[in-house]
Amino acid sequence: MKRGLLICWILLSLTAPLPAGAQRLKDMASIAGVRSNQLIGYGLVVGLDGTGDQTTQTPFTVQAFNNMLKRFGITPPPGAAPQLKNVAAVSIHAELPPFAKPGQTIDITISSIGNAKSLRGGSLLLTPLKGVDGNIYAVAQGNLVVGGFGAEGADGSRITVNVPSVGRIPNGAMVERPAPSGFMQGDLVFNLHRPDFTTAKRMADRINDLLGPEVAYALDGGSVKVSAPLDASERVSYLSVIENLEIEAGEGPA
Repeated sequence: MKRGLLICWILLSLTAPLPAGAQRLKDMASIAGVRSNQLIGYGLVVGLDGTGDQTTQTPFTVQAFNNMLKRFGITPPPGAAPQLKNVAAVSIHAELPPFAKPGQTIDITISSIGNAKSLRGGSLLLTPLKGVDGNIYAVAQGNLVVGGFGAEGADGSRITVNVPSVGRIPNGAMVERPAPSGFMQGDLVFNLHRPDFTTAKRMADRINDLLGPEVAYALDGGSVKVSAPLDASERVSYLSVIENLEIEAGEGPA
């Protein structure tokens, strides 16, 4: 197999120049099953300078705060209604990139879901982030970076720059488990970013010219199926050859 890959690279280097409009396959299509996944969580930001939720109007903030205390073995007195001006209920969302491994970190965005005036100066408490399947894929925690701010004058005038109720934490979540991927299962399918029958046909023909007949064929105007080895190392090497093939895209409608 390694010898075959070497031959493939030699063929690539000897291939005649293609038209100026040619693009690399990796820029024209993505592999089915290899994609990012959206994560979301619900948590609390604490340490705000009096700009948190007005808890009389956001009972869910008090409920989340009480649940957090119970997890630490602290039971609030019955009927207690704390006025927590330094706490805000927030939603956290992040994008889990393909092939992200446990221990790696990803950026997160935090948005107020109550009536907090600003999240500036706050810290997000440890929050699990879940995928659409309900499984936990990352945990988030850290100090927020808020780009916006607001100010209020004695006469009631108010100015707001950008959005102080939204913040970010670079590398604020740690991946706990990888997202499911179909990369190692069966044949590869390339999905074109811009479906076009001519482009799909040219892509399949280009792969077959290099690797042999019937290795690839167009499923429709948006997808091309390619036979691939099942061994992980060979599969990666095989794909590194294919994704760098240059293909001329079909012309769009006039």
